[in-house]
Amino acid sequence: MLIILKLSRPLWAVIVKSVVRDEVMSNQARVVKVLAALLVSMTMGAIALMALGTNPPSAGPFSLAIYCSLDPVERTVSSRAAQTSGRWNCIEIYYSGTKGGNLKQLAHLNGLPGTDDINCHFVICNGNGSGNGQILTTERWQKQWPVVQTRTWYGTAQTIRVCIIADSKTTRPTDFQTKRVEALTDALCRKFDIRPESVYYPGLWR
Repeated sequence: MLIILKLSRPLWAVIVKSVVRDEVMSNQARVVKVLAALLVSMTMGAIALMALGTNPPSAGPFSLAIYCSLDPVERTVSSRAAQTSGRWNCIEIYYSGTKGGNLKQLAHLNGLPGTDDINCHFVICNGNGSGNGQILTTERWQKQWPVVQTRTWYGTAQTIRVCIIADSKTTRPTDFQTKRVEALTDALCRKFDIRPESVYYPGLWR
């Protein structure tokens, strides 16, 4: 009986070692599969981010990377002329009625001598004529001058006018433009203590 036990011990040791080795190999295989899946998902994610970062948002998904590269709204709100808290009490957003444009193009389309004569304070572009979501300040804002009343506009001298490059029909505001409008109006309301209900948007806005 002792002889059988002595002969059996190595056999049991071999069996146990084999079981342990198989378990270790199985765990290693699972780890390798998990790492491989993680590597594939990270690679696909990186490719997707690169693709979003190089395509215009107006032609595809919103790109946070490009949006963050735009000039800060706080810098845009500043002006050469001194600003006072009670200078402005209303904000009006309206469409340019064009599919694209910038300050020079708007001045030309409206028959103005130059960009200094544009009758608004800010222009938010859509990528056709200037950067998508880019906010351009006019000379009126830099000098803190009011918008001149016209046959089609009867606002007050305390109204800030923001022009959105779009015609609202075939050319809708881009995601960049809508987000920049929100950021700009928020900054203006904080700076000049303008109430949210005193911010007016055009028809079919969002």
